Amino acid sequence: MSPDIKYCSRCAAVLEVREVASGQRPVCPACGHVVYHDPKVAAICIVERDLKVLMVKRGNPPGIGLWSMPGGYVDRGEVVEEAAVREVREETGLEVKVERLVGLFSKQSHPVIVAAYTAREVGGTLQAGPESLDVGFFSLDDLPPLAFAGDLSILDGWKIQRWDGSQPAE
Repeated sequence: MSPDIKYCSRCAAVLEVREVASGQRPVCPACGHVVYHDPKVAAICIVERDLKVLMVKRGNPPGIGLWSMPGGYVDRGEVVEEAAVREVREETGLEVKVERLVGLFSKQSHPVIVAAYTAREVGGTLQAGPESLDVGFFSLDDLPPLAFAGDLSILDGWKIQRWDGSQPAE
């Protein structure tokens, strides 16, 4: 049970953990309300320039001081692709256009679903945003220390699409 949810949102009774449907869930013993913890959705972009990928040195936890592709959480009511574009602009100063979905990435032990897109530069000036310590393009053979273990899986999925002929013609 999430430590921040202790009381029922409907009747204020103290929640307890019970077996419900597919697992252990917080349940209100008074009114029967079941609390389902929805995952967060994050959107990232893989932006390529001269066979290098755009990376951001994170200025906020988790992974502060480590590198990842630009991206972040999707706000309620926001279109996922628009969130990806917004995050690139906020973190790197670049304007991009989303081209295609690389894939959806998730792990049972992590509550975030990551939607990874390829995007191409259409404007802006490369500069670290308020939440970034640094930005730059890196060769896949010389990546900086990565913030998230899943970053390599995402880049591997992109490499397969990019170099196996499934990349759309430009």
